[in-house]
Amino acid sequence: MTNGYISRPKKEVFVSGVKIFYGSQTGTAKGFATILAEALSSLNLPVAMINLKDYDPDDRLIEEVTSKNVCAFLVATYTDGQPPESAAWFCKWLEEAANDFRFGKTYLKGMRYAVFGLGNSVYLSHFNTVGKNVDKWLWMLGAHRVMTRGEGDGNVVKSKHGSVEADFTAWKTKFISRLQALRKGERKHCGGNCKKGKCESNQRGSEVAEPGSHVQEELPHRDAEDEEPFGSTNEEESDTEDHQSSNPVIDVEDLGKIMDHVKKEKREKEQLEGETSAIRSTVKSEASERRAMITPALREALTKQGYQLIGSHSGVKLCRWTKSMLRGRGGCYKHTFYGIESHRCMETTPSLACANKCVFCWRHHTNPVGTEWRWKMDQPEMILKEAIENHQNMIKQFKGVPGVKEERFEEGMTVKHCALSLVGEPIMYPEINKFLKLLHECKISSFLVTNAQFPAEIRDLKPVTQLYVSVDASTKDSLKKIDRPLFRDFWQRFLDSLKALAAKQQRTVYRLTLVKAWNVDELQAYAELVSLGNPDFIEVKGVTYCGESSASSLTMANVPWHEEVVRFVCELVDLIPDYEVACEHEHSNCLLIAHKKFKIGREWWTWIDYSRFQELIQEYEDSGGSKTFSAKDYMAKTPHWALFGANERGFDPKDTRYQRKNKSKDISGC
Repeated sequence: MTNGYISRPKKEVFVSGVKIFYGSQTGTAKGFATILAEALSSLNLPVAMINLKDYDPDDRLIEEVTSKNVCAFLVATYTDGQPPESAAWFCKWLEEAANDFRFGKTYLKGMRYAVFGLGNSVYLSHFNTVGKNVDKWLWMLGAHRVMTRGEGDGNVVKSKHGSVEADFTAWKTKFISRLQALRKGERKHCGGNCKKGKCESNQRGSEVAEPGSHVQEELPHRDAEDEEPFGSTNEEESDTEDHQSSNPVIDVEDLGKIMDHVKKEKREKEQLEGETSAIRSTVKSEASERRAMITPALREALTKQGYQLIGSHSGVKLCRWTKSMLRGRGGCYKHTFYGIESHRCMETTPSLACANKCVFCWRHHTNPVGTEWRWKMDQPEMILKEAIENHQNMIKQFKGVPGVKEERFEEGMTVKHCALSLVGEPIMYPEINKFLKLLHECKISSFLVTNAQFPAEIRDLKPVTQLYVSVDASTKDSLKKIDRPLFRDFWQRFLDSLKALAAKQQRTVYRLTLVKAWNVDELQAYAELVSLGNPDFIEVKGVTYCGESSASSLTMANVPWHEEVVRFVCELVDLIPDYEVACEHEHSNCLLIAHKKFKIGREWWTWIDYSRFQELIQEYEDSGGSKTFSAKDYMAKTPHWALFGANERGFDPKDTRYQRKNKSKDISGC
């Protein structure tokens, strides 16, 4: 009672509305969506029907985490298990997000959903594949399944209820019943049979289970291809199934996952022992040693990660910044620092193998390792041809995707830049110089990254647009701890690589990856390494957490905040008087330190004149390598928005997504 009046507590809203998403080829799923919307009208809930063709999950799906909506997905499976055209982009985005560590297992935590798939069991191997996948991918991103997936079957002989329409009617009835329970805040009793064996639902109240409900009957079956660790329980069956169970008791069903980790570690150990013994053993005949770098198991692992594999040792993958810029959004930090057009950049490698096993490896060490080239070798002409074709095919998949700008789509079909930094050590490829020459003949700029373990190859390398060396630590002990190199003389190789870089006349870059509590306190040692290689630029980037891995002990605690990266950069610049902080890309947690020779007057010239570079490299080739050129011969002026301290924080103001409000920034420390 307040001032003599009784105030009623505000009624809690458990369900604010229903969104019905549909992906239809012949109109059946759309028709079912309409029927469901009409049936829900009696509940006095806002209902929205959404064609997945017009829906942008990149922007809008995250809204469902806090919206208190319940999302129903009605999706058909089309030819060969593929989604209908209207749902193709949504499914592709969802699959990539589910398998991308940057999204994580809690990206959609808080979102509630249910799935009804439409298929025909006549096509047994592809029956309801799309519905199963959407269900799985949403779960992998942390969304909560409110009821068992429904599967409509167009084969009347096998249909559970006699027809796909009857299957949908049964699912719809159950969905409405479940929705009514959710509106009341009810959660059904577990029954004691939940998968983890330790359900907390009994502690939340004394809700009574639906009469005749059996948890085991409700569990959706798992297909052979669905053996990934995704949950098959739901709120109706097990309200408190958690993605990150802390139960110390090992369930029998979890033994398979544990054994997978044990087997994986055993394989890695055997692989490393095999490589060590191979180095020590006498050299065998070439015919007996030359084998394909890409084994069937490696092909399966990398394909699942989104790679398009080429020949026996190369690969190409579409960068997320390429996708972003196709849609008129922000480019990568290379766009900010050097003027790369991200939607025209091809990320590839002619060698998936590497001589390090870095703790922050993005690929969780799925790629092979080695200290020398001992595999079959594909010709550079074939690698480049197939790399471009695969890249273009991946770009074509964005035709008609919501938000993709037509002019950028057309531009994206012509590769202008090549980032040789996808995975592995490209400089190991014996024909790397020929490959670079082919790139330049196609008027494609080259950005090559090496891990500083092959000094001779760096010395022999022909000119590239920009040459990177990864400087992941500044002392012998920390480099061994972070990069875990295979070479016994790794430290001398590292120093010799930096000296070799100093002799290069084209643009050179140190790339520093900061790992909190591992390598952020070695400022003076970093400054000494800078004087050794005299790079034109120094990129400093906070480490990207790649998710849990048996091969690494890194956690989110090792990821520095952007402010911490800025502080490190400012303190480092104080120790290297020939350099200043030039640019910033806040979204990538990355800053660029540039040599003062690129500051003309009071203006930075860190960008690249790509047309001029192509002219210079052509003159170099025509002269047989006698006519050299320097980094300053093809520099271009850096725009104001890319500079450190600018309000845009490194985001191109022309791009729609990353337009920022003006903010003041204290850069007095630099």
